Amino acid sequence: MHTQKSFAKQSFGTLYLVPTPIGNLEDMTFRAVSTLQTVNLIASEDTRNTQKLLNHFEIKVPQRSLHEHNYKERIPELIELLKQGKTIAQVSDAGMPSISDPGYELVQACILEQIAVVSLPGATAGMTALIASGLSPQPFYFYGFLQRKKSQQKKELEELKYQTATLIFYESPHRVKETLKTIQEIMGEREVVVCRELTKLYEEYIRGTVQEVYDHLLEHPLKGECCLLVAGSTETAEKPLIEGSLKEQVEQLIREGKSSKEAIKDVAKRNQLKKQDVYKSYHEL
Repeated sequence: MHTQKSFAKQSFGTLYLVPTPIGNLEDMTFRAVSTLQTVNLIASEDTRNTQKLLNHFEIKVPQRSLHEHNYKERIPELIELLKQGKTIAQVSDAGMPSISDPGYELVQACILEQIAVVSLPGATAGMTALIASGLSPQPFYFYGFLQRKKSQQKKELEELKYQTATLIFYESPHRVKETLKTIQEIMGEREVVVCRELTKLYEEYIRGTVQEVYDHLLEHPLKGECCLLVAGSTETAEKPLIEGSLKEQVEQLIREGKSSKEAIKDVAKRNQLKKQDVYKSYHEL
């Protein structure tokens, strides 16, 4: 168990997780600008991209790259600087660090070393899209990017098929039509919303059934980054039948990972019996 207290390891620096705009520079918070101005170093997913942001706000703090291809080598360097008392801000290209972007591994490393981690609130595409989508905002299930290979994507969607929460995906504009067809194949006809260019000049929400949105995109190809939201399932997964005596049914569920108590309760429900009756049969009383 790890706890983070403000007075722990006073000699160490602090890692600040700083969200950046997902399109509109005016969404940068005062606190985010102030933090980037005062830290010793900025760890950026793409230093060239972040430099444009820094130039806009006249921030002169040096950068060091931190991305999926170099994090294993870079994290020990950043941890050493934090141990020396340096403060570091970590940013991704857009939105919140760690959300489908680098950052998670650095946070883990800081926690292990008892280095304070401070997260700043700010722009994030998934939540921005959700609250204007018209789909139920609670509960929601943020998934991020699906796998690119269709076979892997199908497997992921099969696992999400009976999820009752609104599903939030990030998707490339070049793949969204194909993804919609796969969703239709696996999940059936659902209400979906495609959001593109959030916070930018050409922001757009395309709402309808999977087929309606797909047909629209055939005539109006997407440009720019997009979110894909899918209404949650109204169906429930049918529990597979278990054959055999009550004792055998309980034993099968235990082999699948349930405790004996859970298995007895489940078998009783499936067979519309009292738990005591199943308990007696299982223990041969």
